[in-house]
Amino acid sequence: MTSTDERINLLGLTPSRLRAWFAEMGEKPFRANQVLKWVHHRRVDDFDAMTDLAKSLREKLKEVAFIRPPEVVLDQQSADGTRKFLLDTGSGNSVEMVYIPEDDRATLCISSQVGCSLTCTFCSTGRQGFNRNLSTAEIVGQLWVAERLIEQRLPTGKAISNVVFMGMGEPLLNEQAVVDAAELFLDDYGYGLSKRRVTISTSGIVPAIDRLGERLPISLAISLHAPNDALRDELVPINEKYPLDVLMAACDRYAEVVPHGTILYEYVMIEGKNDSLAHADEMVELLGPRREAVKVNLIPFNPFEGSGYERSSRNRIMRFAKRLRDNGINTVARKTRGDDIDAACGQLAGQVTDRSRRQDRLAKMGLDRGVVEVTR
Repeated sequence: MTSTDERINLLGLTPSRLRAWFAEMGEKPFRANQVLKWVHHRRVDDFDAMTDLAKSLREKLKEVAFIRPPEVVLDQQSADGTRKFLLDTGSGNSVEMVYIPEDDRATLCISSQVGCSLTCTFCSTGRQGFNRNLSTAEIVGQLWVAERLIEQRLPTGKAISNVVFMGMGEPLLNEQAVVDAAELFLDDYGYGLSKRRVTISTSGIVPAIDRLGERLPISLAISLHAPNDALRDELVPINEKYPLDVLMAACDRYAEVVPHGTILYEYVMIEGKNDSLAHADEMVELLGPRREAVKVNLIPFNPFEGSGYERSSRNRIMRFAKRLRDNGINTVARKTRGDDIDAACGQLAGQVTDRSRRQDRLAKMGLDRGVVEVTR
């Protein structure tokens, strides 16, 4: 048999690529559709179980392909029903995904990179450093394995209705793999989700935002976190490359093509840093002119060791939210989910062999206590 390294993981092929691959093997395109349904609708990873395929085709597929998601090495459940999964990505690295059930939906938060090459100061993942991009198969495999686990271990759990690229990594710095995965999430032979229910969260990679708008205008979330360039340069350093005027212009362009015409702006509330009424007034100035295409999520900061930040009080968050709402800006003050298992926004860490050497630099600066590793 051909070695595993030379075979193709079918989780990484978009429907169009799978059909083209079948055509290269001399097979009819509808055979690819059958396989897509077995893999993504029924979550079958054994070709022998695909009983409507000819035995000869099943044998051929075993020679040239396989179906393998990342391996789950840890499954933690929060008191609020949130579940965090640690997934092995090889070479001592792991990433995390989070399942968040709610009354009317269930959301899966997935990762796009092992670590993160950006250095947002309030984010535990940013302290981890960076190892590599995840492949399309590793990204799609997160949804595949989550749905299978829900069927097997959570018989009363809600089916996943929303997928958000808000886990470890900056999705638009792994653009091709993320777009390919999103195509599978949307395709009827894949997971059949609507464009409203697949969201990419970005710190503001402007050229990639424009390309995404042209290629696959799904829901977009912007990690804003500051209403002016000076503060955003500190909290979200990519702002030095793509400052707010450039970023907001890209968001305006995207709002014209996204189906629901709305951009989500995420704003982590940090005590004494970005949570004053003066900051709220700056947000009104920034977002007010585009309020028809804006929704703001205020997210309580989720502490991690060595961050140097504290969570804003509930009173300050609600005061901030009221100022935005009073000025016509659609604002939600989000509840923290899964913080008792470090599954909340900004807390995902996994385990990263840091090729960027960031951990060494932090250690020299006396900041190594901020590096949070998960060792199992």
